[in-house]
Amino acid sequence: MMNANLPHTYLQPILEAELESVVGPDGFRSVDADCLCYSVDYYWVPRVWFDRDMPMPKPQWVVMPRTAQQVADVLRIANRYKLPVVPWGGGSGSQGGALPVQGGIVLDMKRMNSIVHFDEKSLTVTAQTGIIQQDLETWLQQRDCSMMHFAASIRSATLGGFLAHRGTGVLSTRYGKIEDMVLSLEVVLPTGEIIRTAPVPRHAAGPDLTQLFVGSEGTLGVITEATMKIHPQPEARHFRAYLFDNLSIGLEAGRRLMVDRLYPSTIRLYDAIETQKVVKRVLGLDVDGAYMVVGYEGHQVPVEFALKRTHEIFTELGAQDLGEEPGWHWWEHQLDFYYPPHTLDLPEAFGTMDTVATYDKIEGVYLAMKEAVEAISPDIIFMAHFSHWYEWGCMMYDRFVIKEPPEDAAEAVRLYNRVWHIGIEAALKAGGMINEHHGIGLKLAPFMEKQYGPAFKVLLELKKALDPNGIMNPGKLGFPFTTRPF
Repeated sequence: MMNANLPHTYLQPILEAELESVVGPDGFRSVDADCLCYSVDYYWVPRVWFDRDMPMPKPQWVVMPRTAQQVADVLRIANRYKLPVVPWGGGSGSQGGALPVQGGIVLDMKRMNSIVHFDEKSLTVTAQTGIIQQDLETWLQQRDCSMMHFAASIRSATLGGFLAHRGTGVLSTRYGKIEDMVLSLEVVLPTGEIIRTAPVPRHAAGPDLTQLFVGSEGTLGVITEATMKIHPQPEARHFRAYLFDNLSIGLEAGRRLMVDRLYPSTIRLYDAIETQKVVKRVLGLDVDGAYMVVGYEGHQVPVEFALKRTHEIFTELGAQDLGEEPGWHWWEHQLDFYYPPHTLDLPEAFGTMDTVATYDKIEGVYLAMKEAVEAISPDIIFMAHFSHWYEWGCMMYDRFVIKEPPEDAAEAVRLYNRVWHIGIEAALKAGGMINEHHGIGLKLAPFMEKQYGPAFKVLLELKKALDPNGIMNPGKLGFPFTTRPF
């Protein structure tokens, strides 16, 4: 298949020979069947498109580098031919952030999976970013350490994927998100230069370049190596479950824990619908109200104090103490929510909007989104849980489900996009941020300028300066698509 970006058929075999010379024959793919594997991630739209046998946007070439130098060489070639390049980790993203919608080159990073250095004294680990997060975590646990980054996609997502979209794990309320764990990066710039950011994140030597690339979704460069802080295994770990009369009281309970600086490892609060439909189905717990799991870990004495104080606060708010057993049951089955047979899947249409706001706005955001989404059709269910908490606010993992979307793929996608636009507009109007940890990708790109206003120009100018030919993951994060034909 000839790529329309190339002005003459003579150039395609020359380009392919160049790419193969960089990564070797075993690291280069151009067969349609191989390229088709990179046309679908966990974003619902390409999945339904594929399910209905519609044409899929595929890359023309897949390259699988082993070193940062190989990445740099590939990017230099891509710049010369002005070809799109899309970095690919585990393919588990839900926003279409790694879809090669303009063809070109997919840079599959999974062969860059080495652990480079383990510093027992500083408690850091340096790894190539193509490593699957579960493999890194298993390696660390064998040394009685942990990164404490337990995300739902831990078994399939790469370290680089988490860095690319600011991923979060279930213990983030204590240990932070991925951007709180990263110390420094090796990055290949779009024009092929290899750089390293400052070796520590706390310094006064100008802006923190590390955080410039974290969350950039492959649009400003390719993160090839990262140094992450790690933690010893805790002396004590406890979970306890509570039931609140309604979501409003549950939100106040979680806020009280955070503003009292009790530093739980986990607060997981489910609204009434998720308590009845999701908690019951996955955990087998049949209760009405707002279900919450609270976890603490660390040294035994402060953990015991925090548990006691939590119980006092929750008792004041009228909570029903369900004990430790359902809390531990949640911990042991936390990933079950996201895998068959419990995960949302076709033929249903579904989406996770993922909103974050300060405490004075978060309940209003929930109510506004729920009202707006459910007004579209009585067949749409809106539900949420609140899973990542801060001293100033929390994240709402809000989801919608359309039980019977239209059979026609175009009609189904039209309805799906309508739900997204109406829901996100309601979130913005109520004071929410459009995303907390799933990333922007294609799905939320149209809202970036509205979210940032005039400040979005700063991001555009950074993109233009670092990627003058616009080759890196075009169209994602609200940045322009390439103007060249494809």
